[in-house]
Amino acid sequence: MILLRLSVFMLGAGMQMQPQSTPVAPAPAPVTEVMAMTSLKPGVALPDVMKLVQEEVRVAVQLYLEGKVERWYTRGDGKGAVLFLRCRTAEEGRVIMADLPLVKAGYLNVEYIPVGPFSGLRNLVRPEPAADGAGPH
Repeated sequence: MILLRLSVFMLGAGMQMQPQSTPVAPAPAPVTEVMAMTSLKPGVALPDVMKLVQEEVRVAVQLYLEGKVERWYTRGDGKGAVLFLRCRTAEEGRVIMADLPLVKAGYLNVEYIPVGPFSGLRNLVRPEPAADGAGPH
């Protein structure tokens, strides 16, 4: 137990002796996809939706086969779907989704969110400055 306490003490002392650098905000991540989150608009009757479901599935499958939809999921809260679109901007996502019958009918709210690799990881792989302060070579 004493050895464990001593190790913790030494680690803490060593950490305090390290020069502290100012955290740098990570550079924005490149956008690789657009996430489209759908939900049924309030007041839309389920029988009206059901009239379009078969055509909705046909168009969604066609978008997948064309490579425009990477993958799609049912929302865990049961309120709609989440689609990952192969595009880089929300506007490009809107163009892809515009062909879906439920979107054309105005039955869906769609939120478009551009996404990319987690930018916080950049801080973990950033090269450390050289001890002489000259920076990486």
